[in-house]
Amino acid sequence: MNARHLLISAVATAATALASSASAQAQDSTGGSTLSFLPGKGRASVGLSLGRSRYAAPCGATSFSCDSTDNSVQLYAGTMPSNFWGVELGYIDMGRISRGGGTTTAQGLNMSLVGKAPVWQSLGVFGKVGTTYGRTDSSAQIGGGMNNGLERGFGLSYGAGVSYEFTPRLSATLGWDSHDFVFAGSGRDPVRSTSLGLQYKY
Repeated sequence: MNARHLLISAVATAATALASSASAQAQDSTGGSTLSFLPGKGRASVGLSLGRSRYAAPCGATSFSCDSTDNSVQLYAGTMPSNFWGVELGYIDMGRISRGGGTTTAQGLNMSLVGKAPVWQSLGVFGKVGTTYGRTDSSAQIGGGMNNGLERGFGLSYGAGVSYEFTPRLSATLGWDSHDFVFAGSGRDPVRSTSLGLQYKY
């Protein structure tokens, strides 16, 4: 099983554990309202976002082609203990770029604190800040001006966007995110993405 499959499996397992834990902790308040993440309460959500990423890592030798953008994917699950804040756990894949006569990839697991606010009718805004445990894989030709190798580590993540609710359960999102990754030989650099997505509440 490769690293990508391991990361996806970890997200699925963590999301299941998070939902089970939240359901077990649901309880009635003194006012009679229920803090619950059970299906039907609209406090839990899953989402998928597709977009374009841009790497800030240096290209290496100028004699080789350099492509700093590719497709990006984000799969996540979250809970909202209140109407205005919550947490998300997700898997991100920032795609593959060409640099130094080789290729570079970046992917990882992200955990973020999310804040949301309504703007007008079905339109809302959101912001997030957290950390990403990332994995990068860089390869280059001799004379490419960059190092080969795998790197792993935690980095800062943050983002913002807008959402539009089609129904109380289904909404579309337009978001911008930045994740810091560690790259072989160049240290820590951000990879940013702009994406469109769908989110389902249950």
